[in-house]
Amino acid sequence: MNRFRYGKDFYNSLGKLVIPIVIQNLLSAMVNSADVIMLNYVGQSAISAVSLATQYAGVLFMVYYGIGTGATMLNAQYYGKGDMKAVRVVQGIALRFSLIIAGSAALLCLLVPRAMMIVFTNDQELIALGARYLRIVSVAYFASGISEIYLSTLRSTGRVKISTILNTMTFTLNILLNAVFIFGLFGAPKLGIAGVALATSLSRVIELIGCFLVSVRNPDVKLDFRYIFARNPLLFGDFLRMAVPALLNDVSWGLAFSMYSVILGHLGSDVVAANSFVSVVRNFCTVFCFSVANGGGILLGNVIGEGRMEDARRYASGTLFMTIVTGLIGSVLILVLTPFILSYASLTDQAAGYLKIMLLINTYYIIGSAVNTTLIAGVFRAGGDSRFGVICDTIDMWVYAVPLGFISAFVLKLPVMVVYFLMCTDEFVKWPWVLRHYASGKWLKNITRDNVA
Repeated sequence: MNRFRYGKDFYNSLGKLVIPIVIQNLLSAMVNSADVIMLNYVGQSAISAVSLATQYAGVLFMVYYGIGTGATMLNAQYYGKGDMKAVRVVQGIALRFSLIIAGSAALLCLLVPRAMMIVFTNDQELIALGARYLRIVSVAYFASGISEIYLSTLRSTGRVKISTILNTMTFTLNILLNAVFIFGLFGAPKLGIAGVALATSLSRVIELIGCFLVSVRNPDVKLDFRYIFARNPLLFGDFLRMAVPALLNDVSWGLAFSMYSVILGHLGSDVVAANSFVSVVRNFCTVFCFSVANGGGILLGNVIGEGRMEDARRYASGTLFMTIVTGLIGSVLILVLTPFILSYASLTDQAAGYLKIMLLINTYYIIGSAVNTTLIAGVFRAGGDSRFGVICDTIDMWVYAVPLGFISAFVLKLPVMVVYFLMCTDEFVKWPWVLRHYASGKWLKNITRDNVA
């Protein structure tokens, strides 16, 4: 296949967006892996507890991502159109929702952390450890509610390098503080699992401070809380029309994916510990394909806002092609890394056996996930279509995958790895509908208005 089949302009534009996003996502994966690697020296129970407790972080960041996506869908096109006032108003609307959700989540973690852990496990040791983690990390959840929205605005307006620098600072600091508080370096106390939570909270607060400093130097994309109270019925209506389906999509998918952890959590600590390592490996090996999906979505939004519809179709096709290529590379990488991971992990023999099989399953699972993420969360949303994703993912996860997991685990009582394999078929079940919707071209829309702000 000709390397420039989709146009040299496409590869140049995509590369400028993707490279910073790759760095950002790679560092994010490094933070998660650092938690597991360092807690490996604390014990299997610590790894399992953090793995379960951070399911709430996963759902919460899905919420932030959904709200940020609604803002990005509009802002990428308004930026392409050259309307920066509309960008600021949309950011204010997004912050309005994000602050309410972030504040509520932080209060729950502070007040009822044990009840939150009981959802995932009945192991009293894991409940106690996880509750301690959630209470401390509540600060990070609130700070991220502000910074994630601002960073999504920076990315949608082409300032990917700035958001990458902020994320690099945050993730690097998180890893360093993890080491300090887990191992008691430089005279600090050895805090174990609490050290992970403290490191996360401190790094997220510093990230928020960095957002304010960047805002001062970029007045055209400013973190201005006055716009939270801005009244613009047209933009508010457009935001709800774009963001609510995207938010419901991400929350529905995130909650359903958390149900996988609920199922595994009740099948024993061995499979939970193995899944902790699998999650880290999968995050690393999907960095490139998901970065292409994110960068391609931003690029598409800008191009559509400029009214270049034919280029948008070509760029969408190129984004999908590049995602498949990078997904295949990720699959091969899992196979290469498997022996090293098995030799490193301090797991019981049963957990190590689970880990080997789960890694093998993920060599094909990430391909299905990459294609669906690129089309549903990247291409379709960039084109102004967020409704298809919520319908498709909700039916797939809540009608098919989650019931299948519960029935196979607790009714049929199938072997643990058979249950895991069945749950990992969810991405491929929806391929026919996702690919048909992509081929129809119904997702391609210009959603901007003239002089709306």
